[in-house]
Amino acid sequence: MNILQPIIDFFNHPVFIIIGGLTVVFAAIGIIYRVICIALGVTPLVFRIGKAIWRRKVAIIGSAEAFSSLKDCITDTNIFKKDNVIHIPNDNIEKSKEHTILLVDWETSGNHIDNIFLARKNHNTAVIIFAKPGSIPQEKMAEIGNRSNTVVVNFKGRLLNDILNSLITTSFDGK
Repeated sequence: MNILQPIIDFFNHPVFIIIGGLTVVFAAIGIIYRVICIALGVTPLVFRIGKAIWRRKVAIIGSAEAFSSLKDCITDTNIFKKDNVIHIPNDNIEKSKEHTILLVDWETSGNHIDNIFLARKNHNTAVIIFAKPGSIPQEKMAEIGNRSNTVVVNFKGRLLNDILNSLITTSFDGK
């Protein structure tokens, strides 16, 4: 005990007490600042994606077979409710004006793509086109690429990611 006493006395000097106290205060302020930044940065995003998944509907435009395949791909993850995924046949594209996420099966609805773009409510309506690699002609791909909030997806594994990104990046005016 006598060996440690000079070391204890040295660090009990008022300079070390003041510096230690200031360091603890700065560390506490830094931790509080980081918690506030995380809360203000992440919380709105979490609420927005939660509200988008809970209330928004994904309209699948295509044949009944394409609809069942794409719906199973989306709802098997248990992220979306089955009631939030609806089918719009090719002969009733005008019905898509009510929805803010349109998933188009290129194989069965590719020849109606111009009507689909005309039928969407505004440019905040996301259009996700599911197509096999290389099935969209280059001139049509260039035209699609110039439209806002439009995504071309080639793989079902990537489809859910693009739907979630579209939900986050497009606005939702629902109550």
